[in-house]
Amino acid sequence: MKKTILTLAIQAAVLGGVSMTAVAADEVEVSQVKGNQPQQSAETEQQTIEKISVTGSRIKRDSFSVATPLATLDKGAIEDAGIGSLAAILVDELPQVAEGVSNANSQSSVQNTGLSTIDLRNLGTNRTLTLIDGRRVVSNSYSGNYVSLSTIPSTFVDKVEIITGGASATYGSDAVAGVVNIITQQDQQGAKFNVRGGTTEKGGEEMSVDGDFGTLYADGKGYLFMAASYTKEFGLDYWDRNRAQQQESWSYDDKRMCNTMLTDTYDTALKTNAQCMRDITQADWRDLNDSIPGGVFNEASSLRPNAGFWYDGQTLRDDWHEEKYGIHFAQYDWLKVPEDTVAAAVKTEYDFDSGVQAYFQLQYSRNHSENPKSPESSDENEFALVRNPATGEFVEEYVGRIPKNNPFVPQEIFDGASSRGITWDRNFAEVGAIVNENTRTTYRSWAGLRGFVWDNWEWDLSVGYGKFKQEQNRQNEIDVLKLRDALQAEKLADGTIQCIDADARAEGCVPVNLFGEGSISADAADYIRANPTITTDISMTNVLGYVTGDLFELPAGPVASAFGFEYRRDTQSVDTNVPNGGVTFNYVPTFEGDVDVYEAFGEVSLPLLRDMTGVRNLSMDLSLRVADYSWSTTDLMKSYKAGIVYEPAEGYMIRANWATAQRAPTITELLSPPRGDYDGFDDICDGVTATSTGPGHDNCRLEPGIAAAIAADGVFNDENNGYSPNVGNPELQEESAETFTVGVSMAPSFIDGLRVAIDYYDISIEDAMTSLGNEDIIGFCYASSLPYGGDNPFCNDVKRDGEGQIIEVQQRVINADETNTSGYDLALDYRYDLDGLGSLKLKLDWSHVLDYSITATGPDGQFTDSYVGLLSSGIFEDKASASLSWHLEDLRIRWSVKYKSSVRRSQSAHEDWEKDIAANAENCASGSASCVENPEPLWGNELPSVTTHNLSASYSFDVGQDTQVRLSGGINNLFDEKGPFVIGGSGNYNSLYGGGVGRYYYLGAELKF
Repeated sequence: MKKTILTLAIQAAVLGGVSMTAVAADEVEVSQVKGNQPQQSAETEQQTIEKISVTGSRIKRDSFSVATPLATLDKGAIEDAGIGSLAAILVDELPQVAEGVSNANSQSSVQNTGLSTIDLRNLGTNRTLTLIDGRRVVSNSYSGNYVSLSTIPSTFVDKVEIITGGASATYGSDAVAGVVNIITQQDQQGAKFNVRGGTTEKGGEEMSVDGDFGTLYADGKGYLFMAASYTKEFGLDYWDRNRAQQQESWSYDDKRMCNTMLTDTYDTALKTNAQCMRDITQADWRDLNDSIPGGVFNEASSLRPNAGFWYDGQTLRDDWHEEKYGIHFAQYDWLKVPEDTVAAAVKTEYDFDSGVQAYFQLQYSRNHSENPKSPESSDENEFALVRNPATGEFVEEYVGRIPKNNPFVPQEIFDGASSRGITWDRNFAEVGAIVNENTRTTYRSWAGLRGFVWDNWEWDLSVGYGKFKQEQNRQNEIDVLKLRDALQAEKLADGTIQCIDADARAEGCVPVNLFGEGSISADAADYIRANPTITTDISMTNVLGYVTGDLFELPAGPVASAFGFEYRRDTQSVDTNVPNGGVTFNYVPTFEGDVDVYEAFGEVSLPLLRDMTGVRNLSMDLSLRVADYSWSTTDLMKSYKAGIVYEPAEGYMIRANWATAQRAPTITELLSPPRGDYDGFDDICDGVTATSTGPGHDNCRLEPGIAAAIAADGVFNDENNGYSPNVGNPELQEESAETFTVGVSMAPSFIDGLRVAIDYYDISIEDAMTSLGNEDIIGFCYASSLPYGGDNPFCNDVKRDGEGQIIEVQQRVINADETNTSGYDLALDYRYDLDGLGSLKLKLDWSHVLDYSITATGPDGQFTDSYVGLLSSGIFEDKASASLSWHLEDLRIRWSVKYKSSVRRSQSAHEDWEKDIAANAENCASGSASCVENPEPLWGNELPSVTTHNLSASYSFDVGQDTQVRLSGGINNLFDEKGPFVIGGSGNYNSLYGGGVGRYYYLGAELKF
């Protein structure tokens, strides 16, 4: 097996079209079948050596012909980054890459724990196409085309190449934001064994073990490489960080014009527990919940003291006050979810004497994450979706109040109870803590042949198959219907207590006693306990064939081309052991679907001018891809690309690229019934009083539950449950994007070792598939030109309980109007030789976002929201990473810095505050007594920039003739920067700042032989 690596080819690629962190790469793969070409002249062979494979094109080309910006992260940079997932390393090292799903932001997710994905340009994981060796692979989630990077053994990865712009003309659907191409090891020989471990000063331990082996066989005709890895992350929980234990429930008071926090002190005049922060200390802050293990009954208010009965253990008390005796539910939340992953892979290539090469690759991974949560918390308004098997329709079934004649009701509670029954809130600790487990198993394989025909035309034909299975298990949930039956109890003459319903008794119904901690018997807990599961099966079959070679000669050189076809079949099924629902679980119904895709593509690279005065090289790239989907809503998809490369002189290049990119809807986006999910949102009716005049308040007062709250407390306070199920849409069409990039790269000869590249990008997506935000849906119901009520479709997607609290907002996938983003990236790479003292390498990557906006159409016309500089969107105006490395023989020391600019935590909070400021100014101008002098600015909404520093070192030495040891270690986040205090964040942290991990130490050892 003859494998040739063109050392420093990527350096030339930077000058010829590869931008940004591509300047850091050291190697680019040469056509792997060069050794089996037909007989060639020395000149022809030299041309072949210079033709390399570059992500974004199937044309083998020289390094001065790439029009699309390309970022690269090589194995050395991955190793220097220390322990951690490949996705996290890419996010840290490349500013263009945003956080996708990780174990630091999926704490509240049932579906996504254990995933490790990335997001280019913040356009969504679904718009980032992840490839392995240039091939599509099976998804790791029914939520979309999510390829989890943790499914690939770490030592199997040679480098990662990223196109940060549309690439659908080359790779098809989903490449709207760009392509992440994970390139596996190509020519490594010998064996390696690695052990790594790391920890913070408290919690957050990680460890990994991996090994690989590569060898030639059959007298060098064949090459075999195998790799396997095991990683375990122990997680980080509430008790590991003091800030996570800090209670907080912030709001801005528009009467006192101050920032407030809930406390355990009730102000009878203001009818609130919220006090101005200037008048209290942090120790006074409270954020407690009434779902305690003993139960709260006939609660009259969540704010006032002496508001109901409660159990202090087994002692019944009548002085309930939530912010004094409640429970801090954040204690059950993890900052990082524990997980472990086993991955293995093998690849082989064999050259036949006929000049044909065969290749095969097989990958396996198993990821297991376990997310312990609190025991189920319920009240009389607990509901579950229940499906009628005969009609297929869903209804919401509620547990309801405890009947007044329930034999377990204490006399004190009975005496004050309404004839309608007893309201209640309770933590079901006796049933056990909820444990959300996700086990993902992935198989990926492909096999193919390649060779040469028609002299120098290369052909490649392959078949791939991938299979993914996810098993979700949610332990210790509650069966709502069984709990309702178990609360309908009666006492017989002999003192026995039984369920009233005979059918329920026949099915094993055991009465449930909710009064007092530990009062639910083991038999009753077993009866109401539910362990729902969801099993997802996804498969992908892929057939790919193409030829690439020179069509003809022009005066400036040969016209290179590639033509091919691709067939793909995707299947998906989602199954649950509770197909009719009825449990306290993010209900995901059973559904399935499949799609067949037929595609054809072609590329040409036209050399226009070469070696002329003022034109060292001028060339053009053209690409076209058409795709036919088997479902009727997706038209024949056509993607184009045109690029220009202009080199006025050696070391200087200008490039421009225009492309269309498209994304077809996924099976889930088209076909899914409502799937349970929870998202944070604010109710427009929050703060409504009998006389308030805020937007939508007149309609809010028409809600019976809100009207009752106003009558009792004078004000309605939002305490929504955040339930927001996702719903598919069979009428979805494909979304289309136009992407434009233009850039300049320079390697001036008068500064040896310096390379600079700057690229501008502009991406515009039309008919973008998305869901309206919960607050937009709520606003369109209560505060738009559409009439409030049942004829308003948005009101039909907002459901409230008897107390006026929102219990559900349905988010339907729709084709929105337009998403736009633009900005520019700067890369700098400088290498300096220190003679006998080694060498220095300076690397800088900076990304600046000029615009990120979404224009949608609502009842009152189009509206545009900007998301730049908002923490909720994760879009920082500026992100940068820089590193300085010193190499001296076998010693390497690296200092790196990561920067994120300041952001605003909540735009809606800022806008509400501006309205409050304006209203207060009017009061002051009119001399009103309600005028507040010197109103406070918002607290905790403007978050500062954050800079983190990493230090790493490695040293290699020989321990025998053919054995080498490499020791490495480092400190990530050297100065223990955990990011700003984030109101409402997970543990008051945010994963975009590291999720509270802080300073992290790691050590590793590698044995190579």
